[in-house]
Order: sequence, then structure tokens, then C-alpha cells
Amino acid sequence: MNRRTFFVLLGVPGAGKGTQAKLLEDRLGLPQISTGDIFRYNLKNKTELGLLAQSYMDKGELVPDEVTIRMVEDRLQQADALQGAILDGFPRNLIQAEALDQMTAPYGGVSLVPLIHISDEDAMLRITGRRVCRSCGAVYHIEFNPPKKEGVCGLDGGELYQRDDDKPETVRNRLYVYYKQTSPLVGYYFAKGLLVELDGNRSIESVQSELMELLAEKEVAQ
Repeated sequence: MNRRTFFVLLGVPGAGKGTQAKLLEDRLGLPQISTGDIFRYNLKNKTELGLLAQSYMDKGELVPDEVTIRMVEDRLQQADALQGAILDGFPRNLIQAEALDQMTAPYGGVSLVPLIHISDEDAMLRITGRRVCRSCGAVYHIEFNPPKKEGVCGLDGGELYQRDDDKPETVRNRLYVYYKQTSPLVGYYFAKGLLVELDGNRSIESVQSELMELLAEKEVAQ
């Protein structure tokens, strides 16, 4: 069997999954794969799957799990994922988790599922405090990484704004969707003996260090 390494990162929005996935990508040489990136690629390049997804979006409908699953399956077959991948934002529900099991079964299945814990209050603070430069895209935080001049990017003087998906009402809805659709995955992966839990209320470096230790204990770190 050509064994590959697949990690699934879980946690509420704002837990730092994307940040940790990127660091793991750099250290392990495995690609970070997020459904957001996959959707943007397929929509931008008007692939067959992208056009199919767009047809649902144009009607105001959710993209079916089947389409999302096919996009991820296609991505996992690309050359940079021949040794495995770090999955960030997929699976989002039990249907997708079962599909991922089928995709990865020929290569040894999912290797480990780190769950990064932060409170809902911390998630709200982290996300609603973000500000983005309209011109260069630099990201600030009003508490953790404030600009020198309020509302002004320190790099190019551009205006800083709060994205719509970072506004409180949207973040609360994102948390609701997480608990409704994605939180059942915690029990799913716990039952498989794959779940490991980490305290996300620490520095990025501390969380990354513990992640690497956990991977080494599982004998899956490369």
C-alpha cells in the first residue's frame, strides 16, 4: 500500500486552523487544502465542477455535498498531494467525512484529527476585530495587531475596513452553522481514535509545537 498522510484540522471559526495548516505545510511538505481555495480555483477557471457549482449558486442554493466532494477528490489527485495533505475546512459534515474515508482508504485513511479549542467569546473577538486594507490586503487586528494610525494601513496608507463576513451577526451565524453541521465530527473522529485536542488560547508557536509533538507520537510526522 502506498501510504499517505492526511490530517483533518477541526475547530470553530477563528480557532487558527488556517494559520496552523500553513505552518504544517511548510514544515511537513504536505499541501494545505481548504474548500474555500478549491471553490475559488474552480469558479475562477470555469472548470466543469466550477460551472456546476456556479449553477447552484446562481439560483441561491447551497452547493451539494456531492459537488464539494468531487472537487476535493480531484484536488487530492494532483501531484503535490501524492504524499498526503492537510485538510482545513473539509470535511464539514458527516457525509463529507465518510466520503473522505473512502477517498483515503487506499492510502491508509486519515492519520490524525487535531481539534483546536477556543471559546465562542474568543472566536468572536478574534474575527470581529480583524481589519483589512482595501488596497493591499494587509490584515490587522484592533487589539492584537493594531495599525499605528487607526483606520489606516501602515504599509501603503490604504483604508482599513471590516469585511462583511467578519461582522458580529455573520460570525454568530458561522458559529451556529459550525455547531449544527461540523461539531458532530468531533464524536465521529473520537470514536475512530483519531482525535487529539489542543488549547488554542496560546501563542501560534506553542500550538504549533504541540501539534508537531502529537504528530511525532502518532509516528506520522515526516
